[in-house]
Amino acid sequence: MNHDALTSVLESDGEERYDYFLSQVGEEREIWILVNAENRFLKIVSEDGDVEYLPVWPSEAFAVEYGKGSDDLTPKRIPLPDFFRKWVPGLTKDGLDVGVLPGPDDTLWITEPEELKRDLQDELSSF
Repeated sequence: MNHDALTSVLESDGEERYDYFLSQVGEEREIWILVNAENRFLKIVSEDGDVEYLPVWPSEAFAVEYGKGSDDLTPKRIPLPDFFRKWVPGLTKDGLDVGVLPGPDDTLWITEPEELKRDLQDELSSF
């Protein structure tokens, strides 16, 4: 993906980015996260501590862009079946939401793991 296309998606609003995420993940059947040197995933906690979420991206390019400037974050691919089988129950158990495709201004669509799974399954049924 070229830089202009990446920027265009990132500059759209949260709902448009969510729809883009669903269609891309539906096509590629994978989700991307960022992990540190200890292979621990990036978790973001709001300043007041009320919201904790796992940021996710539809491709490695978006994850790399978000992780720029951080020396120890690297993109990690999660196949969609693994996300459904392992991550959704684990995130739900831990009370973590999912932050879909964070923008450069830190706007994003936050959803519960089970809701994201349902939306992705709906998207997959259209393929």
